[in-house]
Amino acid sequence: MSESAWPDLTGKTILQVIPDLAAGGAERTTVEMADAITQAGGRALVASEGGRLEPNLRDVGGELIRLNMASKNPLTVRRNTKLLEALIEEENIDLIHARSRAPGWSAYEASKTAERPFVTTYHGAYSGRSGLKKRYNSVMAKGDLVIANSEWTADHVMEIHGTPRENIITIPRGVDLIEFDPENVSSARLDNVKTAWGIDPNDDRLRLVLPGRLTRWKGQWLAIDALGALDPQERDRLHLILPGDDQGRQKYVTELEDKIIAHQLGGAVTLAGHTSDMPAAYAIADIVLAPSTRPEAFGRVAAEASAMGKPVIVSDHGGQRETVIEGETGTRAEPGSVTALTACIRTLSNLPAAARDAMGRAGQAHIRKNYSKKQLQTATLAVYARLLLNNESVEK
Repeated sequence: MSESAWPDLTGKTILQVIPDLAAGGAERTTVEMADAITQAGGRALVASEGGRLEPNLRDVGGELIRLNMASKNPLTVRRNTKLLEALIEEENIDLIHARSRAPGWSAYEASKTAERPFVTTYHGAYSGRSGLKKRYNSVMAKGDLVIANSEWTADHVMEIHGTPRENIITIPRGVDLIEFDPENVSSARLDNVKTAWGIDPNDDRLRLVLPGRLTRWKGQWLAIDALGALDPQERDRLHLILPGDDQGRQKYVTELEDKIIAHQLGGAVTLAGHTSDMPAAYAIADIVLAPSTRPEAFGRVAAEASAMGKPVIVSDHGGQRETVIEGETGTRAEPGSVTALTACIRTLSNLPAAARDAMGRAGQAHIRKNYSKKQLQTATLAVYARLLLNNESVEK
């Protein structure tokens, strides 16, 4: 669907609330929707602490309302509720879209007081089985419509919160098919990433790239153990690169460094730090890994890597089961299993280069057909339009 076919939001103001604007999937989607809202004629506000993506938000015409939306302190949440109530009146906000729990509670209460439509996007499989934690998580199921970013997430929302299926709209996270297109990545960008990662131009090892913030459930430790379980001659052909912020998790970084030493993988594993040019990062990979030990609600890494024409190895649970076609676009390993991940690495690394390329092209076709940014934007705008129309009918 073209922009001209999008719902007309002229004169409408949409507020998205999210803790910050770091470089994660939910934050990128916030910016993508700000872009769609402005292109549809509306005004896009984002209440957040801000972060790396602030320039991106400005570039698409979005406006940042800087508030302490990351705090879980009940007093701050109440204070934010009052601030949002005032903001709704001052800026004549027509609809509120919450993308995280702490700001979600403030937005939910403010939307009830102001009698404005309230949308949530259930971005992740929130942990916690206690009654208190379930209640805290439940705000993400309180939208007039709840957007689930995969069918797995939709099932999770129904199971955990008892949300009726008719109140859930499945809108998979989208990939920017212009940004994540290998044809649009220059050789200079590739060289910049290689330099940042310390890759020697004469290094002909296969590169296994596992992007993601350094947190235990993303599985960096698992990948190091899997590499260490290979035979030395197999290991010598591979270079595992772990780009991602540690976000202050020095204890986990130390654990990873200790594993590298224990497996005698010095020079075979690189902790690359934050990498902003992810299309170039994927482009220099031979195989991309996403071995998360907890279910990914969607699995952005697998989708983006496939869009870049790379075969992927993921954990066999969560939304990644939808984005990765076993044996065609990549392969799936038993979650948390070193043995299974080792076998997958061995299988894909031993394939002829032409077979890996064919797998990558199949993944690219799958993502382009089913998981584009444009599809996400169009479907989400349709949710806004539906609720705005319903609200106008009620007011009349």
